[in-house]
Amino acid sequence: MRSPWLHIAAPRPRASLRLFCFPYSGGGAAIYHTWGELLPPEIELCAVRLPGREGRYAEPPLRRLDALLPLLLDGLLPSMERRFAFFGHSLGALIAFELTRSLRRAQRELPAHLFVSGRRAPDAAERRPGEAPLHTLPDAELIGELRQLEGTPDEVLATPELLELVLPTIRADFELGETYAYRAEPPLGCPITAMGGDADVDVTPEDLARWRAHTAGPFAKAVLPGGHFFLHTQHRELLAAMSVALKG
Repeated sequence: MRSPWLHIAAPRPRASLRLFCFPYSGGGAAIYHTWGELLPPEIELCAVRLPGREGRYAEPPLRRLDALLPLLLDGLLPSMERRFAFFGHSLGALIAFELTRSLRRAQRELPAHLFVSGRRAPDAAERRPGEAPLHTLPDAELIGELRQLEGTPDEVLATPELLELVLPTIRADFELGETYAYRAEPPLGCPITAMGGDADVDVTPEDLARWRAHTAGPFAKAVLPGGHFFLHTQHRELLAAMSVALKG
């Protein structure tokens, strides 16, 4: 299975389930490079690689979710011939949620489980009212915001050549998320687990609980130690929780 949309660091052709993992703003498949080895043998981790990063730098990053979703659906459908689940963090959670709704509209099979991490429910109010959207900020201000978010490595922020390479993709990803407009639809039929860090000031446990309204199936909430990027320090615990949920 070869696709520009996927990176599989630990192929498991006999696995009974594929776990598709969607990156946060500015991130790529490399976020999940080591995760596959930590999952049980029946789960194959498929890291989603979006345009404008890693091996797809020649392609412009997409700035609207409505433009990304049909391309993503076409790109991933050939890999959904067996049971599958979605995990997404921050922007990735929004992409995974809307891709699940796209599958339903296309009358395709839904994921066995939708894991949304570090993201408020899609119908929640904006947390930065009256402030300029991040994607519109001048480079210096945007870099300052990235330092506060602590999701971009310091070596990248301190290297002008690397910043020149990654900043357009980060800005495009912020624009994709900040221009998103929720459209009401019936709740999904698949289980949803909302996950977050107990020290995340932007996505609180109460914010995570609002995801309950978006499924008619089972719902669970998991809060782990850490801030917004808890998935880097608590990945073993996070993967263990997902593995248990996918056995159910």
